[in-house]
Amino acid sequence: MSEPITVTGMVLSAMPVGDYDKRVVLLTKEQGKITAFARGCRKSTSPLLAAANPFVFGSFKLYEGRSAYTLAQANIREYFTELASRQPGVYYGFYFLEIADYYGREGNCETDMLNLLYVTMKALLNKRISDRLIRTIFQLKAMVINGEYPSLFACTVCGNTDDLTHTSDRNAGCVCQNCAPSVRDAHAISPTALYTLQYIVSSPIDRIYTFTVKPEVEQETARWMDRYMDRNTDKKFKSLEILELMI
Repeated sequence: MSEPITVTGMVLSAMPVGDYDKRVVLLTKEQGKITAFARGCRKSTSPLLAAANPFVFGSFKLYEGRSAYTLAQANIREYFTELASRQPGVYYGFYFLEIADYYGREGNCETDMLNLLYVTMKALLNKRISDRLIRTIFQLKAMVINGEYPSLFACTVCGNTDDLTHTSDRNAGCVCQNCAPSVRDAHAISPTALYTLQYIVSSPIDRIYTFTVKPEVEQETARWMDRYMDRNTDKKFKSLEILELMI
């Protein structure tokens, strides 16, 4: 058997396998997204019983196999068990895990995405800001981390940084007042909504959940972000379908 490795990560998903095992997907700081098997974890006496579940965050001791890892031990920092009683907060949480799974890659450095997941779950629990705003923030920041985010600081047509009054889905970003008439799908955006999106893009992860906005701005940014996500991802998120039935 290979030498064990210890990684820091969060469980993105867990699926029963056989009578007592689970197949878990971890997003880890050191190894990116990896698959591991938790042998016997569904037995009531297993030390991995509580560890092999979505949202669990901590350090995991693993043995590497030919096609997957074996989970041997876990030192859990956060279980986020309170999310289970938050409706619809827990469904937002599953949606965020699925987005992280979508963007995660084996062997990548996933420190930023892991940190984003952690602070986002904390935000869902403390309720200082609405779940809808948390959703907008997570969606946009996840895209920023992945390097595929909209141009929100300059006109995508002429490069002007002033009078950014519209956005374009086709252009993936802002359009200035002068160029807007020539852009077929230009949508007006309020200065406050644009500033909110710019703040999310440019702020460090530990500062992104420290603000609130008026309901009309929250609605405007959420509508814009959902449209952008739908256009720029090639997956139908199952957890999002469930979430939208709940809200």
